[in-house]
Amino acid sequence: MSGGAEATPRRPSDPGLATIAREWGRIGCVGFGGPPAHIALLRELCVKRRGWLSETDFEDGVAATNLLPGPASTQLAIYTAWRLRGVAGAVVGGVCFIVPGLVLILVLAALFLAGHPPLAVRGAAAGAGAAVAAVAVHAAWGLVPGSWKRAGTSRSARARWICYSVLGATAAVLVGPWLVVVMIGTGLVEVAVRTGDRRPRSGRGVAPLPLAAVAPATGGLLALAWVAFKVGALSYGGGFVIIPLMQHDAVHTYHWMSDAQFLNAVALGQVTPGPVVQTVAVVGYAAAGVGGGLLAALVAFGPSFLFVVGGASHFDRLRADARVQAFLTGAGPTVVGAIAGSAIPLAAALQHLWQFGILAAAAGWLLVARRGVVSALIAAGVLGAGAAVIGWPVG
Repeated sequence: MSGGAEATPRRPSDPGLATIAREWGRIGCVGFGGPPAHIALLRELCVKRRGWLSETDFEDGVAATNLLPGPASTQLAIYTAWRLRGVAGAVVGGVCFIVPGLVLILVLAALFLAGHPPLAVRGAAAGAGAAVAAVAVHAAWGLVPGSWKRAGTSRSARARWICYSVLGATAAVLVGPWLVVVMIGTGLVEVAVRTGDRRPRSGRGVAPLPLAAVAPATGGLLALAWVAFKVGALSYGGGFVIIPLMQHDAVHTYHWMSDAQFLNAVALGQVTPGPVVQTVAVVGYAAAGVGGGLLAALVAFGPSFLFVVGGASHFDRLRADARVQAFLTGAGPTVVGAIAGSAIPLAAALQHLWQFGILAAAAGWLLVARRGVVSALIAAGVLGAGAAVIGWPVG
């Protein structure tokens, strides 16, 4: 990486904090479509239109933030702002990128999770929720080529890739809250295989185990904070990998929401602009109202700011570390399998026969026609509202 913001003298062309607030806020408002859209918008702004960063600097930032746990596109937004205005820029840029989608998703959560929402709203929720399992498979499929290539061409490496992905899928179905342990385990196995280093490394990857065992028993806001922390600090791959991490806790352990409401939360995280991880705010809202939604978002996104502000100057060493690369090579296919596996409990949560028809149509739209996620969910919501209007069950 060609120099950090702290090491490079400020150029006259670098933007002020007001400009960062305006531009990163704009991306937070129009950034529909998840990480690919966010990366494209940030590249267009920082590299092509304003020339604040070189193409090499930007690509290095993409590569480095993809090594971190948590929402990578959010971390890229924080990192690019950090490159331009240091810590203050990182905070302003990150907050302005996150807040528009957060406000919108909390408003929608209040509508969709209300005690007695209008019939059309309930139908739209049931329709959009029906498509979510197809969106999960689509997200996993998009990650396969890069992860498979990263594994290498040897038969043993590809056999391990298949094993890791199967483990991830199985964990997503059977032990969702413990998925992070499986990801860490496969990553450490790959470190041992590729580097020959079988020594424990300061307990890295083991520390979450006692926390994971204790936190669920506490309940209340501490439990909500723990669920959000897993999403923001312990999940590799971002996006849909958070689903199995949250579903069991939100629906079965703490009963904050029903299966149908959780499907709505996932759909809302997809159709609103900004980070997909905003889904955790809907879970927080279901648990403790607006305050719970804000707490969940704060805990989930807080680690991203800490990772970038505290570690951006060390990103070069992180990318060059063979152990880090090996860990991600092992954890990556587990993430792919987990995202694909999450489709099973998501589909199992559907309650009505007509919803499976929407699921099949969404799968064809995404996987065969290769069209966009947002359009699939909006169309599914419209079909669901229509189903409610003509009298089909939506409860």
